Amino acid sequence: MRRTLQVGTWAVAIALVALPVVAVLNGWIGAERWPLRTLRVNDGLERVDTARLRDTLLPYASSGFFAVRLDQARAAIAQLPWVEHAEVRKRWPDVLEVRITEHRPFARWGEDRLLSEQGRLFPVAGIEVPEGLPQLAAADARVPDVVALYNESRDMFAPSGHAVARLALDSRDSWSLTLDNGVEVVVGSQEARLRLKRFARVLPQLLARNQQALQRADLRYTNGFALTWGDPIAPTASTTNSGSST
Repeated sequence: MRRTLQVGTWAVAIALVALPVVAVLNGWIGAERWPLRTLRVNDGLERVDTARLRDTLLPYASSGFFAVRLDQARAAIAQLPWVEHAEVRKRWPDVLEVRITEHRPFARWGEDRLLSEQGRLFPVAGIEVPEGLPQLAAADARVPDVVALYNESRDMFAPSGHAVARLALDSRDSWSLTLDNGVEVVVGSQEARLRLKRFARVLPQLLARNQQALQRADLRYTNGFALTWGDPIAPTASTTNSGSST
């Protein structure tokens, strides 16, 4: 009986010590005594909305220095638009420190996502998509292949003053692209790089020899291309003036 009483006394003593600690760590008490007063965010953010970031962190910071759940706060920040990676730390006595790495957009991917320069896909919902991004499309697992061919084809057409506006790889492994002047190029599934290089090399001559607008080029031929031409190109003012006599 006496031993039972001693055990019970020790249990009560331990509880009296432990409960305040548990209460502080869970934010039941102490939030007002050890509040988080300062939010410190790294410089250089261009796209993350800092006001929205502050609102996202407020519910976690309100529990106080000892009770703030850093992992939950980090997970909440990671859901914000443009956030690629986030770190959340606390600094004594009252600082919540946040470091964010933003997505740097490289291209549009499909209908509702962007591809970052780090090769990661993220949704466009809730963000303002920058203008001028190329449109890429393929199965997600083919991101490296699409990016590689896009970079190569961009370099191929750059000397002639054209940019690649769209590049797609379909489910049959067939490539197609669209230039910034609207020319659709069907590449096919075989020797894509060789066919594109050959076409890019002769494109300036093809355009110079024909007064019609090139609409489509089918490269799926061993020794040539199938070209579709549209209406004649309207002369510009400078062309008309240079050709008139006085």
